[in-house]
Amino acid sequence: MRRTGGILATVAAVAVGLMTWSAQAEEVTLNGASCFPIGSPVSKPFEAVVDEVNKRGKGVVQIDLVGGAPAIGSPFTLVQKMSRGAYDVVGCTEAYFGNVLPEVPVMRLAEKTYAELRKNGGIEYLQALFEDKGIHFLARHHDFGPFHLWLNEKIDKPDLTGLHLRVSPVYTAFFKSLGATVQTSNIAQVYTYMENGTVKGYGWPALGWVPSWVKVTKYRVEPGFYNSTLHTLVNLKKWESLSKEQQDLLMQVGLEFEARSEPNSKELQQGLIKQKAWMASEGMETITFTGEDRDVWLSKAVEAGWAEVLERSPEHGAKLKALFAN
Repeated sequence: MRRTGGILATVAAVAVGLMTWSAQAEEVTLNGASCFPIGSPVSKPFEAVVDEVNKRGKGVVQIDLVGGAPAIGSPFTLVQKMSRGAYDVVGCTEAYFGNVLPEVPVMRLAEKTYAELRKNGGIEYLQALFEDKGIHFLARHHDFGPFHLWLNEKIDKPDLTGLHLRVSPVYTAFFKSLGATVQTSNIAQVYTYMENGTVKGYGWPALGWVPSWVKVTKYRVEPGFYNSTLHTLVNLKKWESLSKEQQDLLMQVGLEFEARSEPNSKELQQGLIKQKAWMASEGMETITFTGEDRDVWLSKAVEAGWAEVLERSPEHGAKLKALFAN
């Protein structure tokens, strides 16, 4: 009986081992969603992340991109839904998930590279805050360069009094601090609002810009401000359920995209130069603030941005400013 029992125990151990190996080796498919319309310039960077994961993750992990906002719902609720398990992976700008984590504007205000922030503890600090909300922050997967103010009438000073502008949460406080009145809209309404005069301008990053808008946009204001970052976020429970191999593959892809999207990267700088040249060829003019006007424009942007963070989260905001700002 002892011999039989030993054999049964061995068989059971082998079976458990095979089951464990099988679970680890089984390909996992994550459902993904974009905060932007699929195929739009602002969604394509996340779609590239999905394509890369699917190419390199065969037999390990795949992402099924099920759709993008607003077709699948408001972009402002997508990360909320993901944190509750409706989606496994979301590609989104921090402008759309400040309602989940009030400290995320530090991502646009960062004066250090993400490589530096991963070394000095900035990303680690933010990661802990994300995890409290049921989210794992994977990586920044793209940066569209600085934000700009785009107008259909000329201004000479950093004074926006009398201008009604289309905004997102990214620069609402900044534009209002200079006297503008504001309203929000989805991406599809920007062209219509500019065409019919509902708004006189809008904020948008230098890249990720919709080409047709050149027909209703006459001026681009320099200098740009903030960073227009896009991020890959994963539901925390789903992340923790993945094997180390699956986590490592996702992390590797994420960090590669993050490195290519640093503000000083050759790829980003070349894209900005090419985009500006194309806009000029289409007749768009540049309004450039210099000297004291430039200082006012940039200082107001920084002041408004950090004031918003510190008001929302006094304790974490101050600690994050020490890590993210120079």
